[in-house]
Amino acid sequence: MPTVDVVDIHKRKVGSVELKATVFGAKPAVGLVHEVVIMQRACERQGTASVLRRGEVSGSGKKPWKQKHTGRARAGSLRSPVWRHGGSVFGPKPRSYAYGMPKQKYRTALQNALSAKLAEGCVVVLSGLTLESPKTKLLAKTLTQLGLTSSTLVVVGTGYNDLERAAANLPKVKVVQPETLNVYDVLRHDKLVILERDVPRVQEVWA
Repeated sequence: MPTVDVVDIHKRKVGSVELKATVFGAKPAVGLVHEVVIMQRACERQGTASVLRRGEVSGSGKKPWKQKHTGRARAGSLRSPVWRHGGSVFGPKPRSYAYGMPKQKYRTALQNALSAKLAEGCVVVLSGLTLESPKTKLLAKTLTQLGLTSSTLVVVGTGYNDLERAAANLPKVKVVQPETLNVYDVLRHDKLVILERDVPRVQEVWA
């Protein structure tokens, strides 16, 4: 079982914690992780693109001119896609791009992402993280003390509403709960911070 040092907010070692190999020691599966990221990005798409088709643009339904003997090409509608101001052909309409995948498959991908972060030395286990008040400045100062100046994903359990409020204005910091931990967030943040008291919960949910 991999072991990680537990540090306080001053970056001093105060202990260690053992992590489950099933969660933080998974074998690499790059293809599976990539598949999950594509799925998550697709689920986040708004799908609001929309165009007017020939049945929706304004215009008369009258035939512009008779079929024959005019010397001009045949025309049946002012709303034809080949005409200016005509309707669009096969254009997008509001839709959902979301799709799912088996839970076990997603769980395996997250285990791979967490294992990769640990192998890179990018997992930080904190003994505690409390702020005097939910101020963005205080949280930024604390993270700087820890050397976390790049993008950081903080995993905390319930009861840390002040921490979430303080992180709301920090573009490189995101706070999630163990239950909402996901592959895309783990990969796109350089550092992963987990509170010591929430390590068991993370391993319980994703083992």
